[in-house]
Amino acid sequence: MDRAEQVAIVTGASRGIGAAIVEELAERGVTVIASAHAADPPGALVDRLGARELRVHARIADVTDPEQVQDLADSTCREFGRIDVLVNNAGVGAVAPSDTLSLERWSRVLAVNLTGPLLCSQAVGRHMLKAGRGVIINIGSIFGETGMPMRAAYAASKHGLVGLTRVLAIEWASRGVRVVTVEPAYVATALDDQDQSDGGYSPDDIVRRTPLGRYAEPREIATTVAFLASDEASFITGTSIAVDGGWLAHGGW
Repeated sequence: MDRAEQVAIVTGASRGIGAAIVEELAERGVTVIASAHAADPPGALVDRLGARELRVHARIADVTDPEQVQDLADSTCREFGRIDVLVNNAGVGAVAPSDTLSLERWSRVLAVNLTGPLLCSQAVGRHMLKAGRGVIINIGSIFGETGMPMRAAYAASKHGLVGLTRVLAIEWASRGVRVVTVEPAYVATALDDQDQSDGGYSPDDIVRRTPLGRYAEPREIATTVAFLASDEASFITGTSIAVDGGWLAHGGW
């Protein structure tokens, strides 16, 4: 498919990995709907990319609200006639001792990181299944495959996202829709800044632990997403792609 025909929705699009994905897809000719929560709107990103004549449009939607999610999917399809790609990127972190982790925080992390992708996949998936084509890419984490102290809520949400990916992929494969998870290791974003403060680690700790000896850059996640959204990845579904600098392979000290 000509990329100029494609329409993509990216959630959590205002900054970090989400903003990088929006920019990468738009640079490749895709029309991108940059969606984010009202507390962190994507207007500045859309203005910056629009000044470069890239086709990016801002939308406000809370991924935990079924009505807002359904409206995001339906309005996109009405306006642009199709949805080819959904990137479930919206997410929140949580670093806290498991014995004092509040139910409120646990529930919030699962609502955004796991229920949100389900709601978005259902709402957008209905349009994709009707059209007989589409790609859903869930932004997971290395903590969807492993664990670390004080990440009970976050790891549970990302493990759940891997399971959701696999189930949707096998249900929808025969109907033309692929579903894949991308699992980044530590990426240099504002979310990591907060986790450093809560978790008591430093950038030096991450560099030392990562075999490639550095953080990932948001664009490295974005280019992986762009590949998976393309026809070049047409036989990839139901799996997880680690973009982790060797983190998961490293079992030593």
